Amino acid sequence: MPSPRHLDAATTALAYIACVVLVNVGFSHHPDLDWFWSLLVGGVLALRDLAQRRWGHAVLLLILIGAGLSFRLGAPAVALASVTAFLISETVDWLVYSTTRSPFSKRVWWSVLCSAPVDTSVFLAMAGLWSWPLFTIGVGSKILAGGLISLSLRARSGAVIGTRPRP
Repeated sequence: MPSPRHLDAATTALAYIACVVLVNVGFSHHPDLDWFWSLLVGGVLALRDLAQRRWGHAVLLLILIGAGLSFRLGAPAVALASVTAFLISETVDWLVYSTTRSPFSKRVWWSVLCSAPVDTSVFLAMAGLWSWPLFTIGVGSKILAGGLISLSLRARSGAVIGTRPRP
């Protein structure tokens, strides 16, 4: 019987890969919901940090699996733009998360702040959809989702400035 730690790692890996594929394939088939997919990407960027916490640098393998499945299941042109943007931004996210020495919630926040504009820029440019309004919506929704997740993690750890444990 697998240990709870192994189950947690497996669940995190599957959730991460599934979310990556959902976002990339979803956008391939419903690009009109760009704002929604961008919001989910912010969550995926934060979920990648959690996956790295469980898997260490082996998370790079999870990134490649998610990218491969996304390319295979999505519309080819959109999937190529999405997978390329995803690989580049997830690498930026991984680098920032890996080199930042601060609490988990702050590492999540910084990695999303750095990777969201990269993901949006690369995707929109490769898909031939570049415009400042789409860029603003994409980055804004990703940062919003990542920020909410970071705040949630900070609150759960009791690290929110100005809060004290209740007696």
